[in-house]
Amino acid sequence: MIRPHDLATFPLPLIRRAMPADIPAIVAIEKESFIDPWDQTVFIEALAYYPSTYFVAVCDGAVQGFVVGALEDTGENIYGHLCNLGVNPRYRRKGIGKLLVNRLEHQVALELGTGIQLEVRVSNTMAQRFYQRMGYRPVFGMDQYYANGEDALVMMKWFRF
Repeated sequence: MIRPHDLATFPLPLIRRAMPADIPAIVAIEKESFIDPWDQTVFIEALAYYPSTYFVAVCDGAVQGFVVGALEDTGENIYGHLCNLGVNPRYRRKGIGKLLVNRLEHQVALELGTGIQLEVRVSNTMAQRFYQRMGYRPVFGMDQYYANGEDALVMMKWFRF
């Protein structure tokens, strides 16, 4: 939930589906945000495979954040996968990440998903707290998930209909 004081000093961003022209801005945010950034090719492929669950936040006329989601069908359930979330460091702590995650959750629910899963570095306690405030709960760990050997914490949010 966006707090009213967040919006009082910051114009509400436009959240829209990502387009191929957004990829350079997305890659730039990714490189500023992560120690092991995705390659541009991965972002292009994700847009081709999951166009309905890939969103950007536009502020001040430019892409300042993104979320890459996917839909996975286990045969028993459909659930979303929050694959990547990034916000330009100069635009963080203004509610953009929340808006992007909320938009992804809404889309997954529209496509009959029952929840969303994500992975986060065990060392990234700030991101873990962010996701917990949004209703995600830790479900298990994954040893040496990241390229540098760091473990991941898998978090899940189930939707209640």
